[in-house]
Amino acid sequence: MKKNKLPEKLLTDVELEFMTVIWKLGEATVNDVLENLHGDRKVAYTSVSTILRILEQKRVLGTRKEGRGHVYLPLLNKQDYESRTLQHVVDKVFDGTPVALVRQLLGSVKMKPEELSELKTLLKQLEKNK
Repeated sequence: MKKNKLPEKLLTDVELEFMTVIWKLGEATVNDVLENLHGDRKVAYTSVSTILRILEQKRVLGTRKEGRGHVYLPLLNKQDYESRTLQHVVDKVFDGTPVALVRQLLGSVKMKPEELSELKTLLKQLEKNK
């Protein structure tokens, strides 16, 4: 399936929540999304259906008819969306300076020793590849 270009705007919180379920499952019906929402989140079937149709109109989801319902498939790759979102944050919040984002992340989030070790390994790999 051909992947669409990234949407102009970032997804809303609810859209992202539903997309996260669909990315995890690979494809999903309205009921699949309802069953896989976090915790005791109560959302009406019609509300999920409406949001999924909006995501289809935005060309973030594709659909195929199956029986009386629809199966929704991601047209937007999760990794592409993560990259787009991160670039948006760097541009809008950190004045286009990725180092400022990393500095803030390292100063604000407590990391486990193994996570720091993984970061060091990633930096070494980046230096080798440059």
